[in-house]
Amino acid sequence: MTTLYLIRHAEAEGNLYRIAQGQCDSIITDRGYQQIAALAERFRDEPIDAVYSSDLTRTCITAGAIANTKHLPIQKRKDLREICVGEWEEKTWGEIGIEEAEQLGLFTSRPDLWHVEGGEDMTAVRDRMMAALRDIGEKNDGKTVAVFSHGCALRLVLGELEGYDLSELGKTPHGDNTAVSKVVYENGALRLIYRDDNSHVKALSTFAKQSWWKHPNGVEPGLYFRPVELPAQAETLSACVRDSWIAAGEPRDFDADLLLQEAAQRPTLGAYMEGAPAGILQLNPEKEAAEKNGWISLYCMESACRSRGLGIQMLGQAVLRYRALGREKLRLSIQRSNDSALRFFSQYGFSPVNGGAEDRLILEKDIRPREWTPELA
Repeated sequence: MTTLYLIRHAEAEGNLYRIAQGQCDSIITDRGYQQIAALAERFRDEPIDAVYSSDLTRTCITAGAIANTKHLPIQKRKDLREICVGEWEEKTWGEIGIEEAEQLGLFTSRPDLWHVEGGEDMTAVRDRMMAALRDIGEKNDGKTVAVFSHGCALRLVLGELEGYDLSELGKTPHGDNTAVSKVVYENGALRLIYRDDNSHVKALSTFAKQSWWKHPNGVEPGLYFRPVELPAQAETLSACVRDSWIAAGEPRDFDADLLLQEAAQRPTLGAYMEGAPAGILQLNPEKEAAEKNGWISLYCMESACRSRGLGIQMLGQAVLRYRALGREKLRLSIQRSNDSALRFFSQYGFSPVNGGAEDRLILEKDIRPREWTPELA
């Protein structure tokens, strides 16, 4: 008999920024590293004989929670990967919802009917995962093994072990980041003991900060992004920034002409949700480029979209776009009296640095990838 702990990877940027990550590599977030430390503590006194992982970065780093502390190698397997979502890869879920709302609904509720160009068949994912687990079970008879994989891939396996057909998978739950399921392999068969236990990360739960998984079809409106078009969208841009300017308590006079001048010179994105304006994100890639810093020069949410957990999706766009340019730090300046902005950015890894005017704070976040080690626990 072989005992297998099936473990979903820690929170990655795709989870946090609400981007379809499929088989593309996604980097572990700050909260994800805390989840990994909690996972390491959960298994501190649990004997583990082998560690297997999908070969994607987010699972391999998560697998280090056990492999590094137990001094075991990580045995990487491509057949433990997440489903490939084809044309959806690296798109925001908000954009997918606008472009392919019907297929998005099928993705979690009726995977037997889901199809996207270039995407992997759900049946094929389930079958390769089941075959991989049986192979691991055969090779580790009498041992206890940790197997690290992904949300959709594991949901397919766990639904199968509970006796659900693919057409019924919508009745089964989603697993939180680092959720643990226990399976026993014996005489060629896999038997489920329990699934999706996230008790070790209750205070760090990704799902506790999100609500998409509560929806019947696993679908929740999200943001998508388009370059602001001037002069056609000048009024919309000015209105959003002016409103945010006032809400932030900026003592300076709002200058609409300067705003439009800078928007014509800098990458300026409009954020939308279900076709309606949701916010403005403007980058200033020329500022401190030599120091490998990326600056956010505008970060504004429409009043109706504030305090809804959407701001992190705009922040994600800034992180991903600047990292692609080779920047190492992300910076922005806020009014010192803007407590709500300080709280928001602080919870996502920003901290004050030296510089800035007397009435302003410069906040900075390191956006370089990093490896997890036991010292981070």
